[in-house]
Amino acid sequence: MNIVAYGGGLNSTAMIVGLLSRGVEIELILFADTGGEKPHTYEYIEMFSEWIKKNGHDKGIIKVRKAGNNETLKENCLRKNMLPSVAYGFKSCSQKFKIQPQDKYLNNYEPAKATWKGGEKIVKFIGYDADEHHRAKYHVLDKYELKFPLIEWDDGREECKEIIKEAGLPVPGKSACFFCPSSRASEIR
Repeated sequence: MNIVAYGGGLNSTAMIVGLLSRGVEIELILFADTGGEKPHTYEYIEMFSEWIKKNGHDKGIIKVRKAGNNETLKENCLRKNMLPSVAYGFKSCSQKFKIQPQDKYLNNYEPAKATWKGGEKIVKFIGYDADEHHRAKYHVLDKYELKFPLIEWDDGREECKEIIKEAGLPVPGKSACFFCPSSRASEIR
């Protein structure tokens, strides 16, 4: 079974377009909603989900959120009176608000449970482009085999833009929480 961890930005959009154009079967496309994306990202996800449905994937993009009290990352920061963990040199906001919600969804998804019960792993496609191959972690996971198609295809940032344009889609804006301490001044403006 193949799934996509969709981030809502340039790379993961180009990756999905590339996978669909190559006829790769995708069971699920999951977007982990932190509740803090910029408005243009939410708008793009809705538009792209419709495009995906018209181009061979009937489920479109499935939004998942952190389990439990359904608290967003912004609400979590306000309640704890702190910045996102990346401001302190940690990456737990991605783990808690992106990876864990996707894992929880899959842990309760019957076809995923059947895949694991059969002794197989789920292939999880992640959209790091060829210009950022250093981000790709090829470590062994119990339930997943991670694949980085853009790196395999040697598609960097500029190639990703072209893939999206050739599909007749607008190029998405930067996808990130609007309050992320890692944002550049130009991204905030």
